[in-house]
Amino acid sequence: MELMPLPEVTTLAAPVFVFSVILEWWAVKTGKWHGKYETKDALASLAMGAGNVIVNTLTGAVALWMMSLTWPYRLLTQPVTWWSFAIAFVLYDFIYYWKHRFAHRARWWWMEHSTHHSSRHYNLTTALRQPWFGPFTGLIFLGIPLVLIGYHPYVIFFVASLNLLYQFWIHTEAIDKMPGWFEAVFNTPSHHRVHHAINPRYLDTNYAGVFIIWDKMFGTCVPEQEDDKPVYGIVKQLNTYNPFLIAFLELYGLIRDCASDGLRPDRWLCRCANAPGWSPDGQHNRSIELKHAYIKEHPEQAGQPGLPK
Repeated sequence: MELMPLPEVTTLAAPVFVFSVILEWWAVKTGKWHGKYETKDALASLAMGAGNVIVNTLTGAVALWMMSLTWPYRLLTQPVTWWSFAIAFVLYDFIYYWKHRFAHRARWWWMEHSTHHSSRHYNLTTALRQPWFGPFTGLIFLGIPLVLIGYHPYVIFFVASLNLLYQFWIHTEAIDKMPGWFEAVFNTPSHHRVHHAINPRYLDTNYAGVFIIWDKMFGTCVPEQEDDKPVYGIVKQLNTYNPFLIAFLELYGLIRDCASDGLRPDRWLCRCANAPGWSPDGQHNRSIELKHAYIKEHPEQAGQPGLPK
């Protein structure tokens, strides 16, 4: 099947991103919309977004070529129709759920993804705070099953950009809740605020890209609680607005910890494969330990959404 390269949607939408950020920034600063902006933090996020565009531009052709190597071995060939694109969009979102979940549950991928979570504020600039070395972590290969069932790499890259485009608007505190039917099916600002929060009940939840139904299917959906407002950032908060430090501090931390193990490749592998907070001495500080510690202090909340019994 011959297929022309499809447009890079996120690049075309760049002017909309810029306009939306300016509008939200002005509305928040004037008190018309709920939210918070800190100038240094917002500028750092914008710098991270610019760096991400540069990296993806330089590596995109290589990533596409690597995916294309699988194309001759496909089992099927999907037709180029509106419904095949719609199915590809849903299937990619399912893969995105697992890709996103892996990014939180294995330190190798968290060292890259943590960049996106490092802001202590939640606004549209947070959506643009993207990592600089994502193409080098290997998660892109989760798209190979779609190639094998007949979706051309161009189609996969196209629906992936649509998926990313959708996620831009959910990074805001200006929107409280969407209608109930929408909240039940789609990822929303409320659902995604939970995902970005470091409150114990919210850790490692709501991995959805577009459809929150995946979280409901796999037991990772936690609703936003009125009495537990999200606190944003990462468990070990960053105290810098330097884009280069934001981009590489987690990588440095992983290398430093592996170096402290000495020549122990088995421990290095365990550090990369286990959840952030795992320690070879058994003194873990993973999300599950943080949740249990919270319940120890607040036993009356045991068994509530996001918290252990």
